Amino acid sequence: MGPGCRRSRPPQMTGVAMLDWFQRLMPHTELFFPLFERHATTVTAAAEALRQLLDGGEQAAARGKDILRLEEEADAITREILIGVRSTFITPFDRGDIKALITSMDDAIDEMQKTVKAISLFELTSFEPDMRAMADVGQLHEICVQVNRIEGQGDDIHDRGLRGIYEKSKTGDAMAFVRSKEIYDLLEQVIDSFDDVCDQIQGVIIEHA
Repeated sequence: MGPGCRRSRPPQMTGVAMLDWFQRLMPHTELFFPLFERHATTVTAAAEALRQLLDGGEQAAARGKDILRLEEEADAITREILIGVRSTFITPFDRGDIKALITSMDDAIDEMQKTVKAISLFELTSFEPDMRAMADVGQLHEICVQVNRIEGQGDDIHDRGLRGIYEKSKTGDAMAFVRSKEIYDLLEQVIDSFDDVCDQIQGVIIEHA
């Protein structure tokens, strides 16, 4: 592979593979990138659990507990990184960028936690097909360059889902619309938070290209 191809990006990557590719562009460090990878693995597991939760059924409650546990693990990793920023003399890239990146990653799983709490509060056990479609988008199995397109798809599904539950509410329970709208809005925030993560990564890459 020639020098001009070293920074080319494959068409698809998981969140962890994307960070592995990102790491190869930066100076080697024994502290930050393993922690970023652990956090990305945690976020990916939470996104998968959220998708399974939205299938409903008896396993939904267990998947909700998984997400809450994973959010706590992600918080612990975030604290390690922030402590590392304060205690490390030389960081692989700008300290502010490190903080912004891990904060955006942590925001993603925080939004999933909020979704689980809303589902529990409203005692929801079944979910609209478009909610599951939004969770599929939120798993972020494509590289950053495609995330804006994915985020746009999420917006379209969100709008379509709201129209659907509004039509149902005309002849049914108005509170069902309120509950479902809250879940749709939270799922959209999950997708938006992934978009923010990619914006942070792309910004750092541009600075170090």
